[in-house]
Amino acid sequence: MHILRTDSSNTDFQTLVGFLDVTLADHNGDNHHFFDQFNTIDTIKNCIVISIDTVPAACGAFKELSSDTVEIKRMYTHPDFRKKGLASTIVKELENWAKELGFTKAVLETSVDLKNAISVYEKSGFYKIPNYGQYADIESSVCFEKIL
Repeated sequence: MHILRTDSSNTDFQTLVGFLDVTLADHNGDNHHFFDQFNTIDTIKNCIVISIDTVPAACGAFKELSSDTVEIKRMYTHPDFRKKGLASTIVKELENWAKELGFTKAVLETSVDLKNAISVYEKSGFYKIPNYGQYADIESSVCFEKIL
């Protein structure tokens, strides 16, 4: 396993996010446009790509939300590599990177239906909070937070 810290110009990150976008478009249906507007990757400075035997397997990123808070975004594990702990590894690496940069809190949003994602976040120490920002009135969203 190789863990790469990069930015959103990385082609492996872009490829994995392409798969993620297809998956989310199917999952979100008519609501996809609403969520998609908050998930552009043109200027993300902090991205992680995990490769297994040189094959891009999983990714994640964070964006600065405030001077002390990051928002974890674009988490995806290719189906061929699921159930191997890669998502948890990415979350931990993103947390470490954010702490190194002086951030003290991480938040994130996911779908109430994505039980596997929710499980990863809860096992990583995130706890449910009221939906924030653009997700405040979205019933299909659930938001989490963790003090780093």
